[in-house]
Amino acid sequence: MEAVGLIEETRQALARSAAAAGTSGVADVIAEVWQVQALVEAVGSHLAITGPPAVRAEAASLSEAGMRGCVTLRHDGQGAEGVRAARLTRMDDVHAALGALAVLLGESITALVGVCVSAEEEGLYWQCVEAIDAADVSADRVTGILRGLALPERGPAA
Repeated sequence: MEAVGLIEETRQALARSAAAAGTSGVADVIAEVWQVQALVEAVGSHLAITGPPAVRAEAASLSEAGMRGCVTLRHDGQGAEGVRAARLTRMDDVHAALGALAVLLGESITALVGVCVSAEEEGLYWQCVEAIDAADVSADRVTGILRGLALPERGPAA
């Protein structure tokens, strides 16, 4: 599946889980934020392999940040549909995909803040704080890649 469509699908699922968090509990929000971080890892890996050489190192760092985000949430991410990020096959417009991913990361932070402020268990509170930090690091990596893409390609020194 193309990255922008997959990001949008994940965005809608996160919005549904955040809207229902008061009635169905926080487990769905945590599962969806896990899906976001798995998608971050997949996008980073995809760009590290197929992206422009100037951003491959930062893309590998993005993939690592997504992996750390998944570990932080201590959730298997397996919903009825499995790991959404596994369906990523192509990225037709890198700029659009990264822009959409940045928005999704911001929305995941907002959803986590909502869970965090209503958390009755201290463990859940700190898990959310760590997940917010992981999403913030991922967002920084996305910004770095976008910055790298904006720089003109340099040829060999003459």
